[in-house]
Amino acid sequence: MHKIIKSIPNFITLLRILFIPVLVMSFYIPGTIGCYTATAIFIFVSITDLVDGYLARTLKSQSNFGRVFDPVADKMLIAAVLLMIAEQKIVPTPLIVIILCREMFVSGMREYLAVMHVEISVKLLGKVKTCVQMVAITFLLLSREHLVREEVSIAIGFDVYFAGEYLMWSAAFLTLISGLAYLMEGMKKLNEYNNIK
Repeated sequence: MHKIIKSIPNFITLLRILFIPVLVMSFYIPGTIGCYTATAIFIFVSITDLVDGYLARTLKSQSNFGRVFDPVADKMLIAAVLLMIAEQKIVPTPLIVIILCREMFVSGMREYLAVMHVEISVKLLGKVKTCVQMVAITFLLLSREHLVREEVSIAIGFDVYFAGEYLMWSAAFLTLISGLAYLMEGMKKLNEYNNIK
């Protein structure tokens, strides 16, 4: 029973990956129903990211599986949604390219360093970037349908599309800065590894 409880964070991580195709399919549901459905699924899946991390720390069940697949699941989720947003021309494509290139670069660097058993810790800036991205995507998803955009904008008191676009540009800036921070940290760890060796 104890092992089952400790495996809950990993199960939630897998659940997040399994929900990605469902989220992508929801983009093809027409009208306001599809808009709200895609947004609701994205919010739900994003919350699971916070939940599995919290449970892993609380249950003290951090595992190699979680360390590898939790960031992979995050990147798969963000990449899938950003590609759908780009395909529907909700935001400029170069903006999406910047974010996706950074994610691939960081993933590649982590994989390269992992071969040498060198681990890079997740920086606060990276977490802030992820939060800004997720809020921006939520606003942009609500902007896909004009009627939904108007309803939500009136309800919260500001235009969700302009807020989403502004936050997405902010996320792109944070993406570049945090990517540079990862690069510097990776080079530092690599130098330490070579010196020890």
